[in-house]
Amino acid sequence: MITSSSNQRIKEARKLATRKGRHAAGQLLVEGVRLLADAWRSGARPAAVFFTPDALVSADGKALLAELEAAGCACFSCTPAVFATLSETTTPQGIAAVLPLPELAWPAHSSLLLILDGVNDPGNAGTLIRSAEAAGCDGVIFAPATVDPFNDKTVRAGMAAHFRLPLRVCPTWQAVDALTPPTMKHYLADAHTTLDYTRVDWRAPTALLVSNEAHGSSPEARARSVAITIPMQGALESLNAAIAGAVILFEAARQRRV
Repeated sequence: MITSSSNQRIKEARKLATRKGRHAAGQLLVEGVRLLADAWRSGARPAAVFFTPDALVSADGKALLAELEAAGCACFSCTPAVFATLSETTTPQGIAAVLPLPELAWPAHSSLLLILDGVNDPGNAGTLIRSAEAAGCDGVIFAPATVDPFNDKTVRAGMAAHFRLPLRVCPTWQAVDALTPPTMKHYLADAHTTLDYTRVDWRAPTALLVSNEAHGSSPEARARSVAITIPMQGALESLNAAIAGAVILFEAARQRRV
C-alpha cells in the first residue's frame, strides 16, 4: 500500500493535473468508476491504477478493479489521505488511473464536424464533445482560446467520448482550416441573427461552430461561417453553449437519418 504522498508514482500522477504536465507526459489522470470503465472498454489501457479500499465500496468498482488486475494492469492500493491528493472530486469513488492521451486518427473524409471557438468553460466543452459523439460527428476541433480538452472537468463531462471521437487542438485558425475540407459549409450558432437552424441543409458536409457564451464569437469564426439561430419564446436571449450546440447537432442528426 502507498502510504506517502511523496511516492514517485503519486508525484508523477499529480503533475497530470496541469495542461503542461499532461502534454509533457502524453498522459491524463481519470477518476471515478464509470469514467474509467468507459475509457477501459473504449480501448484505453491504464499505465497505472490507484485505488483506496476504504472508498472503493461499490460492486461495479470492485468488479472493475478485479478486471483491470486480471488484465495485468499495474494497480496500487493507497491510503485515503494519499488518494485524496489525486482526487479532484468532492466525494471520491476510490479509483483513478493514468491513461495515455487519446490520439484517434482524424477522418480522411469528414461530413459533420464541431468546432469550439473560444469555449473556455470545461463543463460546456465536455458536454459538447459528448453531444458530438451522440449526434454522429466525425470529429471535434478546439480552435484558439478554447479550454484544453483533457482538463479534468472537461473529461468528466465528456463521459469517455474523448476515447471514441477524434479531437484536435489547433493553435491557429490556419490549422483549423487544414482539418476541414475546402467544400465544407460552416455555420455559427448565434443568438443575434435571423436564419433558423432548421432551414440549413445539414445533409451536406458541414461544420458547426459554437462560441464563448460571455464574449461571443471571434472575428475568425465569423469570417468563416454563416450565422444561424435557435428561435425561442419567452424573455430569454440565448441558451447555454452546450445546450445550443446539442440542439443544433441533433437537428443535423435528424436530417441525416431522414
